[in-house]
Amino acid sequence: MNDELAPQMDCYEEVLKEIELSRRFGSDYSLERGEVARYINALHPPRMTLRVREIIQETSSTATFRLIPADGQLPPFLAGQYVTLFLTIGKIRTARPYSISSPPNQTAWYDVTIRRVEEGLVSNHLLDTIQIGDLIETSGPVGTFYYNPIIHRPVVAFIAGGSGITPFMSMIREIYDRGLDRRVFLFYGNRDSTDIIFGEEIERIAAVSANIHYVPVIENPDEQYDGRRGFITGSVVKEEMKTLHDATFFICGPQGMYDFCLPELEAMGIPRRSVRREMSGPPLQVWEQPGWPEEVKKDAVFSLSVGGVKTATIRAPATESILTTLEKNGIPVPSLCRSGECSLCRLKLLSGTVFQPRGTPIRKSDRQFGYIHSCAAYPLEDCAVLI
Repeated sequence: MNDELAPQMDCYEEVLKEIELSRRFGSDYSLERGEVARYINALHPPRMTLRVREIIQETSSTATFRLIPADGQLPPFLAGQYVTLFLTIGKIRTARPYSISSPPNQTAWYDVTIRRVEEGLVSNHLLDTIQIGDLIETSGPVGTFYYNPIIHRPVVAFIAGGSGITPFMSMIREIYDRGLDRRVFLFYGNRDSTDIIFGEEIERIAAVSANIHYVPVIENPDEQYDGRRGFITGSVVKEEMKTLHDATFFICGPQGMYDFCLPELEAMGIPRRSVRREMSGPPLQVWEQPGWPEEVKKDAVFSLSVGGVKTATIRAPATESILTTLEKNGIPVPSLCRSGECSLCRLKLLSGTVFQPRGTPIRKSDRQFGYIHSCAAYPLEDCAVLI
């Protein structure tokens, strides 16, 4: 502040007296400067370096990577949260979120369980390349897909599909290990009986826990299978749970599961506020999503002009998110969830139009001022963005 203006302010003399008294009789906290920031960073680190301690083969397509801190301690997390892995694959710098499948009461390591995705850049790299002892850069635990005892009911239905079991595994392990007073119905859908992640462990827990009810649902079962078949329909849920309106529903799986199960729950009269949905990443076939313009063919390619941190003009396939296109062209953009939820990859759309799948949680202010979540935005014509 200007030294000539300060004496003209009201109560200037009184403030000087207060400062003098504080210097004479007050506490000196200068030695503790930075302690709050260090404490917050220990609980919510923006980045961590973790070491692969063990690789556990769960199924023919899935493995669990047990990660320990390269130094220091792991921050706490809530069952259902995820960490984002930051990787350099060839010339591409990218990131992928993976739910923590170990329980939060186990504090020595994080387990992240990864299933191979056909032509999946990151899943194939992790499963084929990463070895015990390798270092991986990750985010701290993030995400809002967890049970809150204050607002959620003690009866919960977990609806999982494929690798969508991972956040539920963390929750179930915590409930079992800590003896939490929570009644769980797990509906777990898979295409066949040979690739069920954690299947044997879930069966063991359900066999000895009166509060864990396991309902596997197999789409294409073998002849020996005698359980539920087909899909997780509303009638299956109702028959197993008996009562529905005193429960909270959690759902995690591929996009097809949401497209099928959410209308089933709605048809049973389950209010939307009672359903928690984990973000599932970008749709694999975005051109089949509601609202995709018919005139834009799935093999269309447009021009994307980039300004800001780096200036470039690149080719942008219509069916590839702008975030992925930028990464493939050596232009990394910060990201965490890659599902349009966290908004970390937000960019300003200077010109052109993009397709954003239904349900992408874009803020009203973003729409007003022309910002997009690049992980869930697909070009429909030549575009320009500002990073």
